[in-house]
Amino acid sequence: MTSEALHASFVVEHIVPRGRGLAFRLWHARLTWSARQYEGFVRADLCSPVKGKDLKWYSIIHFDTPEHLNLWLKSKQREELIQAGQKIFASYQFKSFSTGLEGWFSSKTQSEQFGLGPPAWKQNIAVVLGLYPIVMLQSLLFSHFGVMESWSPASSMLVNNLITSSILTWTVMPLVTKALRFWLQPANQPIAVKTNSFGTAIISGLLIAMMVAFNWLMN
Repeated sequence: MTSEALHASFVVEHIVPRGRGLAFRLWHARLTWSARQYEGFVRADLCSPVKGKDLKWYSIIHFDTPEHLNLWLKSKQREELIQAGQKIFASYQFKSFSTGLEGWFSSKTQSEQFGLGPPAWKQNIAVVLGLYPIVMLQSLLFSHFGVMESWSPASSMLVNNLITSSILTWTVMPLVTKALRFWLQPANQPIAVKTNSFGTAIISGLLIAMMVAFNWLMN
């Protein structure tokens, strides 16, 4: 894993009316300069616009940690630049990422979303809860029916991962996040100790129960 994989990043989509492209690029340069003044700044990327009735510009700014990113995001300097930019772009949407898993936990209802998901440890344990039974059941079923037995390890692993990730993304994780919504609160929102402990105990119990069940099935 490279150090870049640990960056905290955010993506912004700006809708810019035609004829304001130059003004937007100048404004974005000022925004980037502002970010450079803060500790932890890594780099800023501005993608070529997607053409349509208006232009959609996508920019990504990277910091080394979520804490450094949030310091700039919530700074008065950035707030003033965003206010000034309202005269240039018609609208914008903002999303921040620190673990790479937030897409499964985000609620896409606001124009600016700070800390889309729960704390990183909750995101990881929720993904394990969804992933573990898929991997074990898939392994047991494929072994029982002799699926891909004659395939090379690299080929079978690729197909297995495609099947697993598809089931996890489109079927299992939506169910997990819905069932654990009371526990998977955004990191910046307080949660009662009792609720936090209850959710953690449920997940721990389910993982232990599944482990016992799969050990019994495999014996």
